[in-house]
Amino acid sequence: YGGPGRAGCGEQLGGLRAISQYLQRSALQGSPTMLTAVTGEYVRGAAVRESVQHPFRKHFDELEVGESLLTHRRTVCEADIVAFGGISGDYFYMHFDEIAARDSQFGRRIAHGYFVLAAAAGLFVSPAPGPVLANYGLDDLRFVAPVGIGDTIRARLTCKRKVDRQRRDDKGVGQGVVSWDVQVTNQNDELVASYDILTLVAKRAGL
Repeated sequence: YGGPGRAGCGEQLGGLRAISQYLQRSALQGSPTMLTAVTGEYVRGAAVRESVQHPFRKHFDELEVGESLLTHRRTVCEADIVAFGGISGDYFYMHFDEIAARDSQFGRRIAHGYFVLAAAAGLFVSPAPGPVLANYGLDDLRFVAPVGIGDTIRARLTCKRKVDRQRRDDKGVGQGVVSWDVQVTNQNDELVASYDILTLVAKRAGL
């Protein structure tokens, strides 16, 4: 074994620490498209397949990693901020105080981050009943840039990963979890919000 200043990098070579000395690490390098093909998981920047049919209208077994939807646009107005503040109870000064917001690093009032999140969901959801059963969660959310009054946002939704739950509901229908890469951009194609949304998706009957 080795202590500080001795062989063994200062680690007691016992248990899991000893094993780590013999493990090999491998790095996979390539373009996002190549990495997506090798790993079977969408890597941002890889080529996407524009979906003719809304991806939320497809069953778990019909979806393919890399299928993508670019939504229509929505321009944020003051009424959106006021209404969201009333619903959420969030009256933070950056959303409502013109003078204080002007003196901030953003130089203007900005929309709630969670409004941007909700507005993006409104852009990419398919409201009619279908294979998507529920919102299962949200991962790695980042508000990258502010969205102000008069800014126009849109979202790109891409199938990132599929996980078969190996379960069936009380009607015998199988289910899986789909992770979607979501990029929300503004009128200048700048990223304003980034996250993964998880949905519980039904399989086709009999699968």
